[in-house]
Amino acid sequence: MTVNMTKGQAISLQKNDGGTLTAVRMGLGWQAAPRRGLFGSRTREIDLDASAVLFADKQPVDVVFFRHLVSDDGSVRHTGDNLVGGAGQGGDDESILVDLQRVPVHIDQIVFTVNSFTGQTFQEVQNAFCRIVDETNGQELARYTLDGGGQYTAQIMAKVHRQGSGWQMTALGNPANGRTFQDLMPAILPHL
Repeated sequence: MTVNMTKGQAISLQKNDGGTLTAVRMGLGWQAAPRRGLFGSRTREIDLDASAVLFADKQPVDVVFFRHLVSDDGSVRHTGDNLVGGAGQGGDDESILVDLQRVPVHIDQIVFTVNSFTGQTFQEVQNAFCRIVDETNGQELARYTLDGGGQYTAQIMAKVHRQGSGWQMTALGNPANGRTFQDLMPAILPHL
């Protein structure tokens, strides 16, 4: 059963049977919005990029993105860059896999961001979402839908953080501006 999350909502990442999740996938999907022009509607390719920034005590210690596909410890892995989006109606265009059991104990938060590498705004994007999936069985656990467009080029989507002996996910959904995760660091820090 999927939980449709709202901005700021937190959910525990525990299985329905009380067990702890061991591996999750953060999926990102989007499509280019049709634009009206002089000769009718058309779409432009949109290059959104998913990134995962790993924090230890509010300090960034590693990042996974299209130019660094695997975290230094091997616990977080990006499946590859999609330059155009729209892979499927609701399918993931980019994914980041997190082996929660292998995340080093000093890593206490992983923040997922999305940015438009080409600088297009979210007004040019439709059907954008991020979701978290139990990677062991493919079950979607939570989905956060980006709606409303806007004159910004990035989004601080969600974070996965340690809660007691397990993990919790919080949908952040904060708009920001930047073409890379580095540009977004000042906007990420208040959410730690």
